[in-house]
Amino acid sequence: LAVTHTQADNLLDVGNNPKVGTKRYMAPEVLEETIQTDCFDAYKRVDIWAFGLVLWEIARRTYSNGIVEEYKPPFYDQLSKVLMNRYIKGIDCGVSSNPCCLPQTLSALVKLMKECWYQNPSARLTALRIKKTLDKIHSSLEKGKES
Repeated sequence: LAVTHTQADNLLDVGNNPKVGTKRYMAPEVLEETIQTDCFDAYKRVDIWAFGLVLWEIARRTYSNGIVEEYKPPFYDQLSKVLMNRYIKGIDCGVSSNPCCLPQTLSALVKLMKECWYQNPSARLTALRIKKTLDKIHSSLEKGKES
């Protein structure tokens, strides 16, 4: 959903913006067509949902002890449920058994992903909050390397 936002006068140009793209990455409000099309923040919240899924894909493909999970797209085991019910009860992150990850690091990453997937769009994290959390996770990994 591409939009142009002019910050100076707070104008939002949605143009001819049909719903296109990969349904797996579409937030519930897009699938249900309940997105606030006149609100720029609504579009940012949709992006946060998709970003959480990108994090899930990265975490799932983490190479550890010579083993890596085979590629599977988001909702590979529950796509029809998601598209029909349009909500997430929970996603198996596929990384919880990774012995190379520090438990606190893994826990923080899983928490971050789930906070990107809140059903209520306004409850989802902001991009700045995600950046700060990822910086904190990275710092804890760097400290772990030094120890």
